[in-house]
Amino acid sequence: MNIKKLEPGAKLTLTNDGELSLFFVGVGSAFTKRHYQTNLMIIKGNDHVMVDCGSKAPQALYELGLSVTDIKNFLITHSHADHIGGLEEVMLTCRFVTKEKPNIIIDKKFQQLLWDLSLRGGAAFNYEKNGSDITFKDMWHSIRPEWLPSYPRETHEIDIGGISIKTFRTMHTPDSTTNWESSFWSCGIVIDNRVMFTSDTRFDLDLFENYCSLFDLEIIFHDCQFFTGGVHAGIEELNTLPAEIKKRLILTHYSDNWEDFQQTVKDCGFYGLAKQWHYYNFA
Repeated sequence: MNIKKLEPGAKLTLTNDGELSLFFVGVGSAFTKRHYQTNLMIIKGNDHVMVDCGSKAPQALYELGLSVTDIKNFLITHSHADHIGGLEEVMLTCRFVTKEKPNIIIDKKFQQLLWDLSLRGGAAFNYEKNGSDITFKDMWHSIRPEWLPSYPRETHEIDIGGISIKTFRTMHTPDSTTNWESSFWSCGIVIDNRVMFTSDTRFDLDLFENYCSLFDLEIIFHDCQFFTGGVHAGIEELNTLPAEIKKRLILTHYSDNWEDFQQTVKDCGFYGLAKQWHYYNFA
């Protein structure tokens, strides 16, 4: 893996020469003021997928020289605002300006949750279609991933051009749950069977024990907060992992006081903190 910073003033391009490239549109926590929220762009050849589109994502894309309508493929890991807050702009701009539906990789159960509990209020009542409210399928072209029943937790797979993505359920909310089955719907992803992005998750030892053995993971981009408790993995909890796993962990979704913990991250043996507006390239 090599890491490359996007030069100031340069535009984010959604194609490359064919290598797997992960670009962090943001690396911050839900309420960050110094970064954008943790949203990820996957780029490989002529294909791209944006993983999450939070409330600050449209502004971040604008500063990167893009519009939300330039993004053709979306994957949403769960329905908190820092992961879906930009979707209303995506839907309405695509519906009424470009008149082209974007693609969304989503299973049927989460589609219903996302629409009925989050997106419908701001999108369904803009006008009537044949006397009825607008529906999810009027806004999006849904791509259904395939269920992989042999995996140790709910896992689906989809190929977007040359990008292979496996989604796996995570243990995020509420903080009272003890496993992914009883948690509200959320997921992380494995990209090309070599890189994991957990999105938001609490500390979940079972995930490491099962999925690190299934895949030869080169890097794990892992949710991290600098205290223990709540609905995110704490740095002290992650520090209990074996050294061979910690050295592959790049921490994301962190708070604005991250400078205070740079030495802690180093002392714990983690790879480091994810860097906003940097490419992580895998040859």
